[in-house]
Amino acid sequence: MSRVCQLTGKKVIVGNSVSHSHIKTKRTFKPNLHLKKFWVPELKDFVYLKVSAKAIRTIDKKGVLNCMTEAFQKGYLK
Repeated sequence: MSRVCQLTGKKVIVGNSVSHSHIKTKRTFKPNLHLKKFWVPELKDFVYLKVSAKAIRTIDKKGVLNCMTEAFQKGYLK
């Protein structure tokens, strides 16, 4: 499985790890992903999604179905 949030599109990015002496080495920044089961009342079924912590907060605010339709329109969810 790839490390990509299905609702926000967050993914692994590459940057530098900088030491005290300013020696730079490559490192990766991974998103805070969780595999969660959500109840969708409109579908009357559970849906498993791999989402970031920010996406979980957005789902609490907007609702699962609204977030899924936005992600589908943006191309994050297939």
